[in-house]
Amino acid sequence: MNNRFYAKLGFIGASVALTLGIHYGWILEPIFGHTAWVHAIHGRFCYIPIVIAASWFGIRGGLITAVLVGLLVTPLLITGGYHGTLVGELVEIVFYFAIAILTGGLVDREFSLRQKQVQTERELDQAKHLSMIGQMAAGVAHEIKNPLASIKGAAEIFSDTRTGPDERDEFGRIISSEIKRIDSTVGEFLTFARPPKIELRKTDLSALAQSSIQQFETQAAKAGIVIAKEITPDVFVNGDSDKLHQIILNLLLNSLEAIEGEGKISIWLGIVDDNKVLLKIRDTGAGIPGEMIDRIFDPFFTTKSSGTGLGLAIVKSIIDQHGGKIECSSSSEGTTFELSLNEWRAS
Repeated sequence: MNNRFYAKLGFIGASVALTLGIHYGWILEPIFGHTAWVHAIHGRFCYIPIVIAASWFGIRGGLITAVLVGLLVTPLLITGGYHGTLVGELVEIVFYFAIAILTGGLVDREFSLRQKQVQTERELDQAKHLSMIGQMAAGVAHEIKNPLASIKGAAEIFSDTRTGPDERDEFGRIISSEIKRIDSTVGEFLTFARPPKIELRKTDLSALAQSSIQQFETQAAKAGIVIAKEITPDVFVNGDSDKLHQIILNLLLNSLEAIEGEGKISIWLGIVDDNKVLLKIRDTGAGIPGEMIDRIFDPFFTTKSSGTGLGLAIVKSIIDQHGGKIECSSSSEGTTFELSLNEWRAS
């Protein structure tokens, strides 16, 4: 039992004591005398501790309090010190028990329904977790199957004595590339399954954005994609610089892959409210179909022909850890990701 339990018992006890004080004429009658309305107040006031006890402790608590109040008012009935008729007083006591049963029954029923709801939610969470494990296993198998097939084929050719040196070098590079691909896939799954802890500190998001764009510009230029940027300098957030750098690069790569042929990626960073920082990344790709837009942050969901479907799920997980928010809007003219974070403030 904790202090809250004893506090509730104390409150109920004080309520019972107060109503008995009124009932026996120790509180109001010295001031107002023997009047009918004083007795009426007592008759209604007796319900209060019973209803409170039933609300807090269910039907058992309500009945115990009703019995206690009934027993404590009995001496007055025996001595004939009551104001109304005996039948009226007895009916009043019967109503004590009726109120206790009615209120306590409703409370117990509500508690039972709540317990069933909690149990159902727990079972649904467990089922969802098991489904997620199944999806993860299937995803790992699917993503590793093709690289393993490539490695197997390359290894067979590599080990053939008729294979020349140049071909050996080529197939050696294929093996190395496919191993890196497997390592990257497994790394994504591990990151999603066991998200690393973030370390929040004062972070220059402007510098991170500029650095990410600089890393990305050469790749974009080769694909014929123009980078347009509007970065407000000295925008600081409370964040993990490594994870935020990973997020920006991930979103830029998503934008690059969404554009077929030439196009444009626009990046905007600034402060929109007193303590809110907004980063927008917009591409001129074909957009995401309306029926898919609500699922893009779901694990294992992807609109690409290959990939684990965990990239944006990991991005959202990191943003959630930062206490921020990420939203996506899309049309046939392109897709926009809006990332909102808390501005850094000196404590």
